[in-house]
Amino acid sequence: MDGRNTDIGSRLRRLREARGISLSALARSAGIGKATLSGLELGTRNPTLETLYAVAGALGVPLTALVLEPGSPPTEAVRVPGAAVTATLLEVFEEPTATFELLRMRVRPGVVQHSPPHAPGVTEHVTVYAGMLRAGPADAPLLAAPGEHISWQADVPHIYSTVGPDEALATLLIRSPRQT
Repeated sequence: MDGRNTDIGSRLRRLREARGISLSALARSAGIGKATLSGLELGTRNPTLETLYAVAGALGVPLTALVLEPGSPPTEAVRVPGAAVTATLLEVFEEPTATFELLRMRVRPGVVQHSPPHAPGVTEHVTVYAGMLRAGPADAPLLAAPGEHISWQADVPHIYSTVGPDEALATLLIRSPRQT
């Protein structure tokens, strides 16, 4: 059992219980199996980025609520791989009405990462530095070349992939409004 997975699991359980949500109800809402969710809470399953985003969206919290202990520096965030994306948390900005997560992102060529919907009102903002990126709503992805910026409402299924044989390098800013 990986201690970092146990850290994610304990934060996940704390958030779920604070909201009075059963394991079954959260699994259903996140679109994952109850056994998967139980394994995440116990720290016996290796989480994927896609799974954690699904759970965070169902709980109405930013991803950092699962991968980073409150008050800890971003460098202590648990790194979780995705199908195509490797993201490194650079900073978390807290404001009275929203949380902003700033990440450095590498997108591998030849793979499409499917990201589940985030909580209502979440937006994503990407600036590309190298390569060509296709990202945004799964039914209408956007293209961005180096130096270009794209953004979208991320409370719908969305994707990340490259166009061509090269990886894409970008920054990703996720804005999550505070849930009431």
